[in-house]
Amino acid sequence: MSRVVTTFPAASEFEKAVASLRALGLPHEAIPAAPGYARVGAGAVIVDDEARMKLASLGAAEFVASGWVDWHEEECRVPQEPPREFDEPVFESCAVMVLAPCVAARTKIRVTAHVAGDLAPVFPYMNAEMTMASYNPHGPNFTFLDGYRMVALYPNRITVARADGIVDAWRVLEDIRRRANETWARRTEIKPSFETRERPPALEIYKRLPKTNCRACGEASCLAFAAKVWMGQVQPSRCIPVFAGPFGELKDALVDICRALGTEQAL
Repeated sequence: MSRVVTTFPAASEFEKAVASLRALGLPHEAIPAAPGYARVGAGAVIVDDEARMKLASLGAAEFVASGWVDWHEEECRVPQEPPREFDEPVFESCAVMVLAPCVAARTKIRVTAHVAGDLAPVFPYMNAEMTMASYNPHGPNFTFLDGYRMVALYPNRITVARADGIVDAWRVLEDIRRRANETWARRTEIKPSFETRERPPALEIYKRLPKTNCRACGEASCLAFAAKVWMGQVQPSRCIPVFAGPFGELKDALVDICRALGTEQAL
């Protein structure tokens, strides 16, 4: 039987969920985010489909969950050492508010986390040191790759697309917290950079689209569509001119680049 996993915006909600499952005698597996990811995660629970349906039918879900996704075994584990503390953190902690599957990578997940703090001041300093990242000072936002994961930082939230699972997403968020705070602590030693760079993966997808901006996919432009494909928010097959129209000769190239970038597609 397949299993699903959810996470929570606060540790108290995780504790209430575990208590509800125990009271009902429903089989489950609890994954605490503490100690290693206590600043960026609240815990997660894994249940089978039958337990989830029973939980819903009994109206016993007296807790707030961030969303449910299919559970896939992941190699990432929660560290047993507490997270590093910082004297003047620009990124204190975050709460995962949204957990959802990646549309274009069905075995991956995406999360949206709300940040306690304002990340905008650290962006120019991170931009000076992360030369493969893309900084938009007018957003402001800051995007980069963690392996094949697309990470987008905004002043008060973070999105991570194509994470392997919830623990992997916590790892990414903790890495961001550590990097942002370490960079902020050294800001007097760094010359801030306001350079704007393009994002190569999205551009590679864009190169293999018709570039007609026909909007049949529902997006305002082919470039906007390419960015959403890369971030796992839409399927490449939504490009009607390529998959069912006059630009069929681009299909193989588009499929190949999506596979090379690790984006799964529904043809």
